[in-house]
Amino acid sequence: MHPALPWALLAAPAALPAAITAINALTWARGRPVTPAEGDPRVSILIPARDEAATIEAAARAALAGGAAVHEVIVYNDASTDQTGEILAALQATHPRLRVVDGDGLPDGWVGKPHACHRLAQEATGDLLLYLDADVTLAPEGLSRLLDLVARPTARGDQPALVTAVPQQVTGSLGERVLMPMLMLTYTSWLPLGLIPLSRDPRVLAANGQVLLVRREALEAAGGWAAVRHEIVDDMAICRRVKETGRAVVFADGHHIARCRMYTSGAELWAGFSKNLYEGIGGHPIALAVVVALYLGCFVLPWVALPVALIAGASTWATAAAVGVGLNLLTRLVLAERHEHSLVAVALHPVAVMGLLGVAVNSMRWSRRGAIAWAGRTYAARAQRGAP
Repeated sequence: MHPALPWALLAAPAALPAAITAINALTWARGRPVTPAEGDPRVSILIPARDEAATIEAAARAALAGGAAVHEVIVYNDASTDQTGEILAALQATHPRLRVVDGDGLPDGWVGKPHACHRLAQEATGDLLLYLDADVTLAPEGLSRLLDLVARPTARGDQPALVTAVPQQVTGSLGERVLMPMLMLTYTSWLPLGLIPLSRDPRVLAANGQVLLVRREALEAAGGWAAVRHEIVDDMAICRRVKETGRAVVFADGHHIARCRMYTSGAELWAGFSKNLYEGIGGHPIALAVVVALYLGCFVLPWVALPVALIAGASTWATAAAVGVGLNLLTRLVLAERHEHSLVAVALHPVAVMGLLGVAVNSMRWSRRGAIAWAGRTYAARAQRGAP
């Protein structure tokens, strides 16, 4: 056996995401609070909402408190069957900048959220369109940070056409605390995120549609939401379209921009991630196989190999596995410090990884069966929705 083999199998794979996460921890843009000035672009804050009675009031109030740059706040009430409409009506009566647009049905060939975003764009009058999910609470300085990011020239000399950010993820249940940090691990482990606005390649991309600020003219030049009407993973799709027009996209750390409790239980998180994970990695079994192999090799194999090597008395293998485990823990501790993750999630790292891979397999099952269920609607497989 070559003496480098244990290190190549157990330590080197863990070193790759550790190194990229460290780079992102040092360089991932958060934006700086700026003071709005006369002549700045008008911002329309746009919120698609479907059965969001638990969160819509907080989301709307935070958006309305976003500062002088907020020209209007528009909520699209997408055929809600709970108290969403009543809550919005009460808010609208006392907030003249709030406008509510009632849903007019989901046309054939459309997924619900792209259609809601399309209708909101039709109603908006601002120069900049800020899309917020209905469970996202904008921070007091959140909009100013986004405006700084969209106005700041990239290293290649142009201003971004679109800024998307991942908000601080609030968790409650044990399942959420263990699995939700995997979202951030996925974002930060495989790509130096500063490359996204620098590269003109539309494949160099990450996105989060919970917070998405886009220049109106850039959205229209990319074909608008109609161009991605069939997409479950609409945030990646619209960002890719914008990059294909040659414009820059920035993916930001939104920890100080907004906060969100995306799911309220482990079961809800399982269903939510299952909705889009498989299509998010390309919707192909080979892509899923690569992801499974990558996560097992980088994040699980060292944990399995360490006790086996210790029992077998294989000191070199045990040392290499211990280094791999240490690099995994270091990666997770860096993320826990920056994004306020629970230390329980760090300690249960391999369990979380296996949980994520279970979600991925379930996501493939949903997609291939044409049974992607979310928000009271069920969508066919991507090809059957008219996707190219």
